[in-house]
Amino acid sequence: MERDELVRRLEGFEWTDVEFKEARRDVPKSAYETVSAFANTQGGHLVFGVQQSGEDFEIVGVLSVDKVQGDFLTALRQRDKISAVLDVKPELHRLRGSDLLVFYVPEAGRGEKPVYLNGDIRLSFVRKGGNDVRCSANERDRFLVDAMAQRFDGQAIECAPDTAFDHDGIRWYRAAYEARPGNRSHTGLSDLEFLDEMGFLVEREGAKKPNRAAILLFGNNSTFRQLLPRPVVDCQRFAFASAQADTGARWIDRAVLDENLIRTWRTLVDWYGRFAEHPFRVDPASLQRDDTPPDYLAYREAMVNLLVHQDYSDHARKAEIRHYTDRTVFWNPGDAFASEEDLIEPGEKELRNPRIVTAFRRIGLSENAGWGLRDIFRNWQQLGNVPPRINNDRSRKRFELVLLKEELLSERQRVFQASLGVHLTDEQARAFAFVRREGEVGLPQLKAVTGLSGPDTAAVAERLAAQRLIEPVGAGGRYAFAEHLRERPGRTAPGSDRADAPDPSLVTDQAGRPQGNLVTDQAHRPPPGLVTAQAEPPTGLSETQRKIVAYCDAPRRLTEIMAALGVTGRNHFKRRHLNPLVRDGVLRMTHPDRPNHPDQAYVLTNAGAPDPGLVSDQPDAPEPNLVTAQAHRPPPDLSTAQVEPLTELSATHRKIVEHCDMPRRLTEIMEALGVTGRNHFRRRHLNPLIRGGVLRMTRPDRPNHPDQAYVLTEAGAALKGRRAGGG
Repeated sequence: MERDELVRRLEGFEWTDVEFKEARRDVPKSAYETVSAFANTQGGHLVFGVQQSGEDFEIVGVLSVDKVQGDFLTALRQRDKISAVLDVKPELHRLRGSDLLVFYVPEAGRGEKPVYLNGDIRLSFVRKGGNDVRCSANERDRFLVDAMAQRFDGQAIECAPDTAFDHDGIRWYRAAYEARPGNRSHTGLSDLEFLDEMGFLVEREGAKKPNRAAILLFGNNSTFRQLLPRPVVDCQRFAFASAQADTGARWIDRAVLDENLIRTWRTLVDWYGRFAEHPFRVDPASLQRDDTPPDYLAYREAMVNLLVHQDYSDHARKAEIRHYTDRTVFWNPGDAFASEEDLIEPGEKELRNPRIVTAFRRIGLSENAGWGLRDIFRNWQQLGNVPPRINNDRSRKRFELVLLKEELLSERQRVFQASLGVHLTDEQARAFAFVRREGEVGLPQLKAVTGLSGPDTAAVAERLAAQRLIEPVGAGGRYAFAEHLRERPGRTAPGSDRADAPDPSLVTDQAGRPQGNLVTDQAHRPPPGLVTAQAEPPTGLSETQRKIVAYCDAPRRLTEIMAALGVTGRNHFKRRHLNPLVRDGVLRMTHPDRPNHPDQAYVLTNAGAPDPGLVSDQPDAPEPNLVTAQAHRPPPDLSTAQVEPLTELSATHRKIVEHCDMPRRLTEIMEALGVTGRNHFRRRHLNPLIRGGVLRMTRPDRPNHPDQAYVLTEAGAALKGRRAGGG
């Protein structure tokens, strides 16, 4: 971990890939739980010498560096302490006069998981968010299945081959196989001889037995359902966008498929045809397609991936396809063995079900080896859409692919780029549009957007950075939308689901729209720099909705909101109070593409929040009085009990105002002023300036964001100018 990255993490919060421990003189026992969690998930950095105080991290330093490092690394080489020998990389950093030990813990190999402690497999941990969580029995079993030398789909099962198979499905498959150019013909073989030739029957105690792949692909209903006592996939089609998924409205079309994979595939093709953009027909014998829909390749590969990469040892969860008007979500039990970046790279991938994958490839249903995600990304790019989203959740062992029906280079985006007066190639324009939409991205994401090689994608990013359209973040190949462009008209709000979404400040009350529109016309808002009384809330709010607005100045979960308001009835509360605020742009979801995300929260949009930069236009008001009492809602990290009128500027306040004419991080401000005591400084000096409308946070919806910075509001800049002019 580079020093700058370490500083950024200390200013932020713990998450899946970083954990802080005090460890001044000894290694805490919890450090080994973190090692197990990192090794079983996706690896991460363990930092010694940092103490957590509330939401802040305080550097206390490792006092016995040699002892702590030696004890820790020695313990990690002992099999009675930890079940796998991990190549842990130590680093020593000196920061603010203190020594910090940083250890990189790599992810363990598939055959070594679960990594457990003290010889007890029950002491296996995974990383979920910023926590080390002990594995459940089901999670341990999934690790053990994945760790087997012989893949799950190759294991023989006890059943009679003569009565186990669906011969209609086998005939369909054989016809498709024979029609495929390059395949060796087996027309003279019986069905069982054909399956044996294809590797679906194995020798066991002197007799031929089917393996799991044979039954999953071709088993009759009775045998198949004994092997897999759950549906293969649950397909649901909705007549609304995904953001409305929690309104209680049901699907308009549903197919729960619980037959063998060949029959399931044929049914999936028919189901896709119901909502495809162009009517088409697939000849079951020849696989010849007529009137091929433009998105057929992406959907085909996504549906095949769903079938061939499932964890069929998991009998508790079923795969799902949820088709909304704005996206289609493919959800699978079982994570991918490769990383998200590697999944879209060319080349063979380690597979969970290699025999099932091979069976589909032999009839042309998976053009590339591995996950076929490159074909999906390429097809989606050709359609001009925002790149698909991948969530390969190692800790929960699940995989999700989201196909967003959203134009990347929308007309609004093209107008915005034209207004900048820059000339961009098509690849540069797409990359810039994507960074603008997401706020911050990495090179692998940009590579998926441009379709270029790694070096060419890096060249595109460097060119955009040279034009000051994007800016590098740290040294890890990540880029953010340029700070100086973020306040331009038409800027998409961070977290907005659409690049061409209307600017929240420009949303007007449409003629003929019902009273439920909560976003008011901003035409009569006083110009920045004028102090007003209490900021006007959106109109048409119920008393309950006003309480929600007052509470959601920081991201809040549904349970937190209901507890704060003292209400019950989850479904009624969402339908009657919360969802209208989301629909009308007053609140937004932190995970808009996954309404049922376990970490889903709600926070005010720019339109829902009162303007923190409004100042008094009373001509007789004395200049030092920056705001009237309770003129503004406190920022997300301040409690309402702390709200006090700021009647004058202290000497420290004046220094902060002088320094923050451009965005400054908390550490930068403190170093410039030569002060210490992070919590005291924020409480005594920084937060009053925010409450008073003199400073604003660059990321007000995420107070603990690692890139959080503070900058003068227009009122603060005007105040600084008047002081400089002696007014």
